[in-house]
Amino acid sequence: MIPEIDSKIGISVYTTKFEGSGGKIRTTPEDFKVYEIISDKSLKLISTEGDYAVFNLAKKKIDTNHALSDIFRKTGLRLKALGLKDAYAVTEQFVCSNNKGRSIDNYSSSKYSLKKIGFVKKPLSKKNMIGNKFSIKIVDAKKNITEFKEQDKILNFYGYQRFGSKRPVTHLIGKAILQRNFEKAVELILSFRSSYDSKENNEIREKLQDKANYEQYLDQIPKQMDIERMVIREMISSKDPQKSIRKVPLSVRRFYVQSYQSFLFNHTLSSAFVDGEDLWQPQEGDICFDLLGILGKFLKGKDQRLAIPFVGYSYYKKTRFNYQISKILESEEISPKDFFVKEMQEVSNEGGFRQASIDCTNYSAKDDTVEFALSRGSFATILLRELMKPKDPLYSGF
Repeated sequence: MIPEIDSKIGISVYTTKFEGSGGKIRTTPEDFKVYEIISDKSLKLISTEGDYAVFNLAKKKIDTNHALSDIFRKTGLRLKALGLKDAYAVTEQFVCSNNKGRSIDNYSSSKYSLKKIGFVKKPLSKKNMIGNKFSIKIVDAKKNITEFKEQDKILNFYGYQRFGSKRPVTHLIGKAILQRNFEKAVELILSFRSSYDSKENNEIREKLQDKANYEQYLDQIPKQMDIERMVIREMISSKDPQKSIRKVPLSVRRFYVQSYQSFLFNHTLSSAFVDGEDLWQPQEGDICFDLLGILGKFLKGKDQRLAIPFVGYSYYKKTRFNYQISKILESEEISPKDFFVKEMQEVSNEGGFRQASIDCTNYSAKDDTVEFALSRGSFATILLRELMKPKDPLYSGF
């Protein structure tokens, strides 16, 4: 049986036959370890000389964005990450300075440590990252995890984090923005409640349904609800929903739209699987990624991985998945042209393609721990979902 939260983010199938081990992950941050991988070519670019400093950022109990914000606030050093890493995990990743000549050697706090490893002539970007290595402990498993052998049969769904996990709302906000319903977007940001969220958070969100008394509740909004505070201040000041959405940082607004695209992609994968499409072996007429991640048409005899459209205003219709995508867009009352937002052009998204299946390497399981590597953009929680098949993913640590 598919958990309710899976269905809400567009995932309605399992693709493996394994019964599911059950159990929990992330009972402690040390149970979930993530190590970023950059290409050998990128590693060779790091030397003792260059204009931009490269660091190793090791952290625990803090997410990447908050760690980098804290470093900037305390040292004045502005750093950019190649990828984002969760808070409730032990992680190591590469971060790079964007400013020539501005550097420090090392810096640490109770939640992270920053260590300089060299310099590059041009700043590193997410293109330099090729994936992540994981070491994950599963506690209280009811079935031997070493019996799972189907790591090559998992679809490349977007994971729970993409949608807000305990409060799966980011894709709904994105849809409201695309439909130019900025008032609804504000309502979702402020008052959308989830059974997975805390009692305290749901109580304040219930109060924020009272639009006439926003000012009364402003001081009651918890410090961690920084986006909500930005939005409600503007609503109090101007009463203009569009202006209020613009108060949200651009990266977050873009993320809302990308989250909705992720929902459509998950929905597409689920529907195509149910319809019997082969999502592992590309065929004539398909669009594919080669081993270097370069997109192109299917070529017989070449090592390629199937790609599926990621809907945006430049949506490419000429694939065998247009049947599923068209039906989904119709039911969602959305069209590709809606992804060009004249009223807020900076969040517009042309779309593209995403790999259909997960590329998992170096998979191993011993006792209560699994280790594996995934290519950039794939979610460890999606592999674990097939291995564990949890009845309640969020209760199980997802």
